[in-house]
Amino acid sequence: MNPTKEAALLMSSLSIYSGIRNRSVPKAYYELLCSINKPVFEFCCAWGKFFSLLCERGYADNLAGCITETALFDENAFSRAASSKKEKSLPTQVISAIRRDLSAIRRVSLLSPQTILNDYTYRDELGVVANSLPRWDNGRPIKEFLHEDDIIDELADFYRHNGCGMFARYRAFIWRDKSIEPVVHPDNVDISMLKGYSLPRKLVEDNTLAFLNGVQSNNCLLYGDRGTGKSSTVKAMLNTYYKKGLRMVEIPKDRLSEFPLLVEKIAETPLKFIIFIDDLSFPAEDKSYAQLKAVLEGGLAVRPDNALIYATSNRRHIIRESFSDREGDDIHRNDTIQENLSLSDRFGLSVCFTRPDKDEYINIIMALAKDEHLNVGIEELTKGAERFAIERGGRSPRCAKQYISSLKAEINNKE
Repeated sequence: MNPTKEAALLMSSLSIYSGIRNRSVPKAYYELLCSINKPVFEFCCAWGKFFSLLCERGYADNLAGCITETALFDENAFSRAASSKKEKSLPTQVISAIRRDLSAIRRVSLLSPQTILNDYTYRDELGVVANSLPRWDNGRPIKEFLHEDDIIDELADFYRHNGCGMFARYRAFIWRDKSIEPVVHPDNVDISMLKGYSLPRKLVEDNTLAFLNGVQSNNCLLYGDRGTGKSSTVKAMLNTYYKKGLRMVEIPKDRLSEFPLLVEKIAETPLKFIIFIDDLSFPAEDKSYAQLKAVLEGGLAVRPDNALIYATSNRRHIIRESFSDREGDDIHRNDTIQENLSLSDRFGLSVCFTRPDKDEYINIIMALAKDEHLNVGIEELTKGAERFAIERGGRSPRCAKQYISSLKAEINNKE
């Protein structure tokens, strides 16, 4: 049996890791391996399709890295068991199948394009096309697959620390259509990029670190004026600590009734999750806030130990309220007021972000200008920043960032 046919048989007989055949590159690779006995046109089509996909994924120089990385992020019986630290309870037969699959994946990823060409049944019919077909480099497997004898231990350790499947591959997610979907390109804001507000931001960071370290921590409400960096602070927590096992799932407020479904999907993973609700507020007539109250405290669906809720709002008390609400015809008016206020009280940590005064605003401007290496005098920078803020209705970190971006573009255009 030639090496290409053997590789095709190995891929076709994968069991625990059979899911990788559904992924684009391994699927196209498998189709190419299976085409060595097919007519020339089918073989060339399979070759071209596979090479095109490999280039799109950026792995034309590292097939082995692509195939083994796909296996690393496959969600299967072994990766789920290892991520929940139960892999040692798997039957001997399953462990044997895992070892066999991993060895097979490693072997087929190292099959060279020249070997496939040599094994093609109708190579003579290819003629000069054989020499012109594009070639890829095999490269090398990812580090977890480098040493065949240690593959299982290496992968088990990876899953224990990083989770499995999409939770190992991605850090940010969104709740949509009753499922968790990855955010492929999340906002990359970092703590170092945020200026000012060191005290409120430290409160959020300390709470996040306590959560990651298994210490008592609280659901957190970040409230205050618009443009002060509330949402950016939450995203910065994720980008700073995702390597410590932090993940984030954003859920729209109109899907809070589905919270029990969400936590059911993350409860068994070894990772820590921030469930993020952005721009949270409710009109007084909207009683759906009761769902959030149940989520925070008092509902039958208990929030798991590996999840916290972080919400942002422009309102301290979240529920919009007017004077007429307090002077209405409600017989038990005080009870109604307390009901409206009770939602914000269920956040164990409330952190306020208010608009900066002039000095704070200028300090933010100076820090941002320094990061961007803008060669502008202090007086010119200050006057321009104040003028920009007046035009946009007030000072804020968002306004400061927009001014620096505008100034940078202006300087670049002059150059």
